[in-house]
Amino acid sequence: MRKFAGQDEIKVFCGNAHPALAGSVCDYLGIPLGKIEVFEFSNENTFVRVMENVRERDVFIIQPICSPVNKNLVELLIMLDAFKRASAERITAVVPYYGYARTDKKDQPRVPITARLVADLLTTAGANRILTVDLHAAQIQGFFNIPVDELTALSIIGDYWKNKNLKDLVVVATDIGISKRARDLAEKLNAPLAIIEKRRIGNDDTTETLNIIGEVGGMRALTVDDEIDTAGSLVSAVDALLKEGAKEVYSCCTHPVFSGPAIERIAKSKVKEVVVSDTIPVDGSKKLGKITVLPIAPLLGEAIHRIHTGMSVGAMFQD
Repeated sequence: MRKFAGQDEIKVFCGNAHPALAGSVCDYLGIPLGKIEVFEFSNENTFVRVMENVRERDVFIIQPICSPVNKNLVELLIMLDAFKRASAERITAVVPYYGYARTDKKDQPRVPITARLVADLLTTAGANRILTVDLHAAQIQGFFNIPVDELTALSIIGDYWKNKNLKDLVVVATDIGISKRARDLAEKLNAPLAIIEKRRIGNDDTTETLNIIGEVGGMRALTVDDEIDTAGSLVSAVDALLKEGAKEVYSCCTHPVFSGPAIERIAKSKVKEVVVSDTIPVDGSKKLGKITVLPIAPLLGEAIHRIHTGMSVGAMFQD
């Protein structure tokens, strides 16, 4: 626990999405977690009551939009409205995982851009600022007319793999869209980069691996993605890399969505280790021996401190 100067006006609250993460952030900041009631009536209406004075305070609400996605999103919206009506000076929505981010463009006729809709909802509900981690697409920041600070977990993940000191390592982007982040990780690890070219089939999370660009034969491959959802893409990538002659395959991502058959697929897969951050809770049946969870709380806590004190958030990632 540490105590920063000028923390008396900071208030950190959370809903039911990830209270353990909020508690860890408060431990880092050296402040207590704010008191709030957030529960659901028998008619499924969500109720929120702030249990302490927040007038003229700098409020941070930690709530990833993870499963159950719609329930956690509505909780966040209602909490924002409650703090706005309680006269908070500034309200920052800390959304470690931004749900609906994959629906960020019209790639089919007559479909919504839900990532933009969620941005509008958060702003209308009362958010003055957004703090998030590794958006699915960087341009989602432009959906907001309020400041957005996007952190990256790649520094934490990169340090983990650097300490592992794997020989003959090649970093593999699981698709072209993640290639920039994969390249940054490859540079940090002083490793070459390969890219898997793939095509998504329909709307049922089915993908077809097409081609591997780069040399992976005789190497230890480390796949990189922003999230693992059903793990279908992960399993396909692992099989393709082993088929191309990779000695071993490891994997990492920021957001462990792990929906549907993901855990069963990872357990049966030949991937040696899957490293994720805890932007989303990994508990209960999702705990698996080959899954390593790295804490994101110090990153979020430092960013909250810097936002509150007017320091640069971007400077956190400058070497």
